[in-house]
Amino acid sequence: MTSAVVRIPKQSAVDSRVPAVAGNELNVPLVTGESVGYANLDHGASAPCLDSVRTAVDQLLPWYASVHRGAGFASQVCTRVYEGARDVLRDFVGARRTDSVVFTRNTTDALNLLAGALPRGTSVVVFDTEHHAALLPWTGPRVRRIEAPATPADAVAALDAALAECPEGPRLAVITGASNVTGELWPVAELARVARRRGARTVLDAAQLAPHRPVRIAELDIDYVAISGHKLYAPFGAGALIGRADWLNAADPYLAGGGATRKVNERAVSWNTGEERHEAGSPNTVGVHALAKACETLSVNWVNVVEHEEALLRRLRAGLREVPGLRELCLFDADRERVGVVSFSIDGQDPGLIAAALSAEHGIGVRDGLFCAHLATKRLLSRAGSDAERAVRVSIGLGTTAEHVDRLVNALHELVAEGPAWRYELVDGRWTPSDDPRPLPDFLP
Repeated sequence: MTSAVVRIPKQSAVDSRVPAVAGNELNVPLVTGESVGYANLDHGASAPCLDSVRTAVDQLLPWYASVHRGAGFASQVCTRVYEGARDVLRDFVGARRTDSVVFTRNTTDALNLLAGALPRGTSVVVFDTEHHAALLPWTGPRVRRIEAPATPADAVAALDAALAECPEGPRLAVITGASNVTGELWPVAELARVARRRGARTVLDAAQLAPHRPVRIAELDIDYVAISGHKLYAPFGAGALIGRADWLNAADPYLAGGGATRKVNERAVSWNTGEERHEAGSPNTVGVHALAKACETLSVNWVNVVEHEEALLRRLRAGLREVPGLRELCLFDADRERVGVVSFSIDGQDPGLIAAALSAEHGIGVRDGLFCAHLATKRLLSRAGSDAERAVRVSIGLGTTAEHVDRLVNALHELVAEGPAWRYELVDGRWTPSDDPRPLPDFLP
């Protein structure tokens, strides 16, 4: 199998119809001494920064100052930026005007915040196929985990049955928009309908869905949604929990500190209500501004974004089907609609060694492991008939080109047929090139 495709020094043009991201011109060194345009196929972990976001951050930085209580003009500007971002996010997820927008660090932070705000005695139903961010925050005797369903209809029926068995009191159903392992879309509207009929609220983990498809809280009739900026092309440390205000206002503050307080004296503390109740400390104004700008950019480009990713996903899956011994992981079935995430194993190949060789010899970034969804990934590997303990995940996005996809497929053919061309060794459980000659960038010490 020829490897000519992976030696192209400059990558083919990114689709000009979609928003541009930082890193499109990035070249990375190979162990052979050559360099190649970086093929970032790990968007599902962290997406690159949108150019529009970088510009927005640069515009804000000279004005950066404290928010809410600063008398200076720059503080007033930053306060307007920070508070204005709440309306942008409400629009982005199609929220109700009365929904709270609480800024967090990421989806994990948002879901842990909600877990701490649940009324006493709340029953929680969650599928064990969830990412750990949505699986682990819920604790106690009233938490029920549902095993991985075989079909969307099975998922709906299983949630219905689980909620019917919950004791009296508040109930919450935890739903994923798109699997971070397989990319498959979950039947969110149908699950929300069942939850509503059973008197339960719903929270949607939209970390993998929101960068690829519009989310509409009111239309889906869900109660809360959690998103992460680093998945949404705004990697500046901000996320959000968006949803109904009553549980949040009744709960103890997520963090105790300045900003969450209304009044403090020697005898007592009075806490704010509203979003500030759970946003103690100096907020990440720059991250919030970046997140809002990313949401605005995606909102006006959805048609092109979806078309771009669907075309590349078809190309990717068609190419992977031709790789000998490759087993794609699927939760429901191969024809289920999905976002640009594909995980797989290859018979007789170590996933970690595949990922290391793709990087060192071909300039391709993928992820290997269990993807912070250990229960789901292990079960899906078994379903696929694989004896591997881990998998490889390829995830595409706005910076992905057809050349990236073709380079990956060619490289996999080469690795299966001939094995890695370089020597590798295990270091702290990870495969790494022996005597790695690749120079680090100059900005690193």
